[in-house]
Amino acid sequence: MQVSIACTEHNLKGRNGDDRHSKQNSSGPNVVNSARARFRTVAIIARSLGTFTPQHHISLKESTAKQTGMKYRNLGKSGLRVSCLGLGTWVTFGGQISDEVAEQLMTIAYENGVNLFDTAEVYAAGKAEIILGNIIRKKNWRRSSLVITTKLYWGGKAETERGLSRKHIIEGLKASLQRMQLEYVDVVFANRPDNNTPMEEIVRAMSYVINQGMAMYWGTSRWSAMEIMEAYSVARQFNMIPPVCEQAEYHLFQREKVEVQLPELYHKIGVGAMTWSPLACGIITGKYENGVPESARASLKCYQWLKDKIISEEGRKQQTKLRDLMPIAERLGCTLPQLAVAWCLRNEGVSSVLLGSSNPEQLVENLGAIQVLPKMTSHIVNEVDNILGNKPYSKKDYRS
Repeated sequence: MQVSIACTEHNLKGRNGDDRHSKQNSSGPNVVNSARARFRTVAIIARSLGTFTPQHHISLKESTAKQTGMKYRNLGKSGLRVSCLGLGTWVTFGGQISDEVAEQLMTIAYENGVNLFDTAEVYAAGKAEIILGNIIRKKNWRRSSLVITTKLYWGGKAETERGLSRKHIIEGLKASLQRMQLEYVDVVFANRPDNNTPMEEIVRAMSYVINQGMAMYWGTSRWSAMEIMEAYSVARQFNMIPPVCEQAEYHLFQREKVEVQLPELYHKIGVGAMTWSPLACGIITGKYENGVPESARASLKCYQWLKDKIISEEGRKQQTKLRDLMPIAERLGCTLPQLAVAWCLRNEGVSSVLLGSSNPEQLVENLGAIQVLPKMTSHIVNEVDNILGNKPYSKKDYRS
């Protein structure tokens, strides 16, 4: 309340010209007092109309959209507000699904309050970015209402078309923007670390594309905590722009990085977490309980590694644990995928969870995890932990 009123008072001064100058041309303190009295009156009227009444206290890190129930969080400690659930395009756009289904998915997501859409130059060799851009243009959505992110590293077959050199970061991002028909992306991610490029060159190039208006922020994906810390230190040393976010895999069977390493980075340098694969590439959906269906992702030729993982001894143990989790989901009145996504969202260090869906029904189901989130009490979380038996050890509880 005080912040809003103070800002408005500042704006009133701005409209009347320099405050000191106006005082010199006034007839004395009475005029100033009269102006303040008028301002107080305006503030009281506005307050009664709801203008000055925020839906949530300004210090809250999470707010909720009235119509959709979608929750919004800051991306790390930046000011960028992202929906707690985002839509990813890995495997699906330009590959597993048709352009028409891709449009259906984006429409469902957007109409349910999702503002974050993630892609990469390597997805379907650039086709995913083309489809994403075509849909945005066709739907005529306001660009300012969207948070579009892409990732750079594998841009082509030539030696100079991959990696994180200054050349590829600039040329790669220009090519991505051209494919998406956009003037800028909100976040550009380094899609993996590059040991062949000095860290200063990477940070300097990312700072450059931001300063040129090609991106608003930059982040990392699959970087170690030490590499992220190095990027931050280089940025601070040379007065450049540090990363705001790390994209990391996070689900019931992959916890160490997001629950132990990233919270420390968040509290020390403000780097948040945008997580992907909340259903472990479909393993957590339960569809692999009796083998690998032909229509599943694991049946694709390039996903033999996933198939091997599912049919391994560890994969069979995971399926047993998922069966043990089913009674908890039933008690909460939700599906196992909804429980798994809500479990990811219950981590306050997670800014957004990226969903990957191959059909509208699956996306609608996963979006329903938002309704399950309030049910994720400490008791329920402890029950899940006891079944999983993989809670990582943390030296410090950063929530306290």
